Amino acid sequence: MTPEDRSAVCEALLASTADAIVMCAGDGVIRFWSPGAERIFGFTAEEAVGQSLDIIIPEPQRARHWVGFDRVMAGGHSRFGEGELLAVPALHRDGRRISVEFTIAPVHDANGATTAMAAILRDVTARFEELRSLRRRLAASGGAPPAAGAGQPGG
Repeated sequence: MTPEDRSAVCEALLASTADAIVMCAGDGVIRFWSPGAERIFGFTAEEAVGQSLDIIIPEPQRARHWVGFDRVMAGGHSRFGEGELLAVPALHRDGRRISVEFTIAPVHDANGATTAMAAILRDVTARFEELRSLRRRLAASGGAPPAAGAGQPGG
């Protein structure tokens, strides 16, 4: 693949994927916000770029998020960029909580230092709500529900 082809593919993916693609600097300030991020989180790129990731992280999860973020920035890798998905609650611009799954990709400079973090996030709210409803119906019918927290973001 030529560098021009690679650039064209990257531009197409960044502009058109339904998933959110977000990139932030090492300080957690948003530097890129895709059209998919606009659809999922409700903030325009103009509103999000330059803001802290805290705009999409519910208050109860922020401390835990920043511990993990700092660990990846210091170490340069994460299992959530190596095939594992992380499921967590997130915030929409209108204040409602949504459920997202994501993977991350640390961004390195020419010397190998981690300088930024990119993430691909998918809104799984409908699936999460459906699973929660099924668990409630199963519990109400006397069936044994799955283990507590199984498949639940933040659980």
